[in-house]
Amino acid sequence: MLAAMLLFALTTLEKLEAVPMQFWINAAIVLIAGGLAILFVRYASRMNKLVIALVVFLFLTVVCFQWVYERNEPKILTRYVDKIAPYFPARVEYKDYEATRPLPKS
Repeated sequence: MLAAMLLFALTTLEKLEAVPMQFWINAAIVLIAGGLAILFVRYASRMNKLVIALVVFLFLTVVCFQWVYERNEPKILTRYVDKIAPYFPARVEYKDYEATRPLPKS
């Protein structure tokens, strides 16, 4: 029984060695970010609710404006961003700018 468990442990170790290093770096980043998020939520729970609402509102506003400007919103929100996009500025591609720019007078 011990030999079989040792064999399974060795094959699992060999499989883990085949996992690329970038995966472990990303996993560590996710764990650290999750821990920081938990600490932030615990700290924010002791704050004034108006301050939390203001911070969340500002964050969502910046994210939404960035989605409208760059048009990199999640696919599920595209139909909503399509409705509000004409009312806000959008990024102009350089080739589009060159096509509409007036020619200099000489």
